[in-house]
This record gives sequence, C-alpha cells and structure tokens, in this order.
Amino acid sequence: VQLQASGGGLVQAGDSLRLSCVTSGPAFDSYAMGWYRQAPGNEREFVARILSRGVTNYADSVKGRFTISRDNSNDTLYLQMNSLKPEDTGVYYCNARRLAVDYWGQGTQVTVSS
Repeated sequence: VQLQASGGGLVQAGDSLRLSCVTSGPAFDSYAMGWYRQAPGNEREFVARILSRGVTNYADSVKGRFTISRDNSNDTLYLQMNSLKPEDTGVYYCNARRLAVDYWGQGTQVTVSS
C-alpha cells in the first residue's frame, strides 16, 4: 500500500489544520491507520490511531484537540487538529498497519508559531 499525506502548513497557535492521507492498494478498510509526528531532534512519536472498525486512541498530548477519522469509501485517512500549539510542530506521517507490517507515507510539515 502507498500513502500520500497532505494538508500541512504554517499556522499560528490556536489555529486548526486538517491533514489527509490518501492510500492506494487493496483492502484499505482492513488496515489499522495512524498518524505519527517527528519534531527536529526528536524521535517519531505516536499521535493517533484508528482501527478498521473505527475504534480510536490518542496520545495524551493531543486528546481533546485532535480527531482521527477515516473514509473507507475513498481510502482516505484524516486528522483534524484544533487548538494547535507550538509543540505540535513537526513532520506528520501517516501509517498503515496490517499483519504486523507497517507502511509509511512521506510526511507533511506542520509548523505552529507562537
């Protein structure tokens, strides 16, 4: 499966962004999908995940501000990010996981200025 993330940009603290990840390949609805991010000098960290049946979980740092969703009819993953903070800055990667195999997109840059 191939993943193409988009929707990043430069925003101010308190603003919102919506990231999208379009996938190609069969059986999108069978994959657990997620978002991760990586700030300069830091390791990649988990942000949010949505299972094939729609169950979600979030990193504590984004709970109540970010919402992950998926559209299985369009093979697309979303991340709605509200009340953005400077510490949300980083490259955001979408992830697909099935049968213990991970697939990664190329990432989209999110920069939040204070």
